Amino acid sequence: MNVCLSLKWDKETDTRTGRRVNKGSLTNVHNSTWNKTVTSHTETELRGKVVWVTGASSGIGEELAYQLSKIGAFLAISARREDELERVKKKCLQISNLTEKDILVLRLDLTDRSSHEAATNSVIKHFGKIDVLVNNGGRSQRSLFMDTNLDVYSAIMELNYLGTISLTKHVLKHMIERKRGKIVTVSSVMGIMGAPLASGYCASKHALQGFFNSLRTELTDYPEISIINICPGPVQSKIIQNVFTENLAKSLENSGDQSHKMPTNRCVRLTLVSTANDLKEAWISDHPYLAVCYLWQYAPTWAWWLMNRMGKRRIQNFKSGVVSLFLSPPLTCVSLPC
Repeated sequence: MNVCLSLKWDKETDTRTGRRVNKGSLTNVHNSTWNKTVTSHTETELRGKVVWVTGASSGIGEELAYQLSKIGAFLAISARREDELERVKKKCLQISNLTEKDILVLRLDLTDRSSHEAATNSVIKHFGKIDVLVNNGGRSQRSLFMDTNLDVYSAIMELNYLGTISLTKHVLKHMIERKRGKIVTVSSVMGIMGAPLASGYCASKHALQGFFNSLRTELTDYPEISIINICPGPVQSKIIQNVFTENLAKSLENSGDQSHKMPTNRCVRLTLVSTANDLKEAWISDHPYLAVCYLWQYAPTWAWWLMNRMGKRRIQNFKSGVVSLFLSPPLTCVSLPC
């Protein structure tokens, strides 16, 4: 049985306090005792925690670093581009009360699995512990299966899936020794549905969903270790500029308008709230993307019909060089299945 909690971003009256809430704040739509209990913690619960964020040089990872620094979490930030990490660190120091030693810049290539143990040890040596690992590194895809070389699929799985679980294994060993910790994985709504032009990306996110849902069942002797899957829908980030295409040497020529997507700071805020409350899985998306998630969950036949219709149009637009919005969201919200 799935119990769902919906949160929306809008200006309205908070049903618990009667106060008007400005757009961008978090309001619990439902008012049941259970729902209040599930979201009883704010992101400030992460203050003073050691949080390691991968893919921190841009997009969701970069914004995670900024919001966590404002909260007062100690940060290890990783990506392949060390110069970009230094830029992120500099801004974190400007917007927070953290000091130089509170932020560790650690270059990391998720595909270089032989380096993951040493990287983990570096974080532990610097801070003495790792409280939260945020698996955020990865790349998306825009190409048709029949046009795409198989080495692209190998690269997607190596980065998005194998690299992620490799790093998790080393960090989890440390958490098991401490009998506490949080493993947060930024998956995607593409991990619970399918979509054209992203078959390899969807496969890697489905793999992550299956892996971490299985891993959670192996950790029942460690109730203080949380496995948290975050499934964002379309978010304004640079991930679209660095997607896999038909071959490894080709880049996407037109990334299109991103104004219809959820702002990155909203996605990150809800991710941190989900993390603070140890939610097993959070769908963070705009409507109608969120509605499609529910269709896949509860009415898959309707979902297949809808995606076939929308997918055909999206493929036609892709072939003609038009970047399709696919669906147009009128409302921003998040659903948190537990």
